[in-house]
Amino acid sequence: MPFLTNPPLVAALLSFLFAQIAKVFTTWYLDRKWDLTRLVGSGGMPSSHSAFVVGLCTAVGFASGTSSVEFAVCFVFSAIVMYDASGVRQHAGKQANVLNQIISELPPEHPVSDVRPLKDTLGHTPTQVFAGACTGVIVGSLYMANY
Repeated sequence: MPFLTNPPLVAALLSFLFAQIAKVFTTWYLDRKWDLTRLVGSGGMPSSHSAFVVGLCTAVGFASGTSSVEFAVCFVFSAIVMYDASGVRQHAGKQANVLNQIISELPPEHPVSDVRPLKDTLGHTPTQVFAGACTGVIVGSLYMANY
């Protein structure tokens, strides 16, 4: 596959994969249960979105230099994604949680009482975003140092 010859892309994908796998272990540590759905789910520790974009940004910094236009674009893109993960998406998850609570308290005859619960693990805490960013820097740096 030709896209696997693009080191920044591979570094980003590996960062994302590492973060998603780490979620299984952090969920076990916090809840004492194995939850393999964390491999494909959003939310949780660490933020795989942050790991993905920071892994890309780190690898582009290695490949093109931190003074390059490519690095600047990646840096701004990373900042927007991380802000969104800890801001907008986290608040959307909190709102979904409240709406699920309201719906669960509706009488059974209410038209929306049987609506499927909304997904409430959308966003991240600032700590989860920071851990994802650190994951991206570490994985991206290790990959590019060994490329």
